[in-house]
Amino acid sequence: MPVKIYRPTSPARRKMSVVDYSGLSRIRPSKRMRVALRKSGGRNNQGRVTTRHHGGGMKQLYRLVDFHQNKFNIPGVVKTLEYDPVRSCFIVRVAYSDGDQRYHLAWEGASIGQSVMSGEKVEPGLGNRMTLKNIPVGSEIFNIELKPGRGGQIVRSAGSAAILQEVEGGFAHIKMPSGEVRLVSENSYATIGKASNSDHRTVRIGSAGRNRRLGIRPSVRGKAMNPVDHPHGGGEGHNPTGLKYPKTPWGKHALGVKTRTKGKYSDKFIIQRRKKK
Repeated sequence: MPVKIYRPTSPARRKMSVVDYSGLSRIRPSKRMRVALRKSGGRNNQGRVTTRHHGGGMKQLYRLVDFHQNKFNIPGVVKTLEYDPVRSCFIVRVAYSDGDQRYHLAWEGASIGQSVMSGEKVEPGLGNRMTLKNIPVGSEIFNIELKPGRGGQIVRSAGSAAILQEVEGGFAHIKMPSGEVRLVSENSYATIGKASNSDHRTVRIGSAGRNRRLGIRPSVRGKAMNPVDHPHGGGEGHNPTGLKYPKTPWGKHALGVKTRTKGKYSDKFIIQRRKKK
């Protein structure tokens, strides 16, 4: 989808852009395939804030997307191409020949009336889902299972795609969007193609109000706080942090820290780590 640029009728509009949704189906989501989304405001079950800068936002209806796509060897037809408020890529409503309908993640180039199929070994076309061992090497794939039968868990955001490099020894070598090369079971399923809405990354928010409607609350600089509130706080006027390295509000390193658990069981499946920028 192309990006729509607004005319600069106000300071906020001057920097604002949105994805042009004119190519999507103008239809309300199916009632049986949606549920009301309850907001947490960044709080846990004890009511304490565990994730900062979350809260507010517009009410959203969560679409029940089928990440398994386990209607094997039953042909389906794309009926609608729809917007999903809780994810960056679009979704398609697929009607199967047995009368069932489900939401799937949309791929780049999805069109109404297109035929799709899921199965261990089907025609390797865009939108079709099959096991990694039967997908042609070099293909772009998304919505990939980490373990067979668990459903798609990785490579699901707008415009993302992994590359199937080779299959050997019961595992597929997959190059992730980050550049990491990882082993995944050859019996795991993946969808051929690239996740839709690749222009999502070029969108400019433009105004603080738009971020609030997305559920993102303001982020206050640590150096603007008092020393009791943040390690960067204190001093008169605009001052540097006064530290060798920036810290979080709890005194931990804020930059360049590896967040992956050391000795994690799945380290053996990572052939090559992503490169530092």
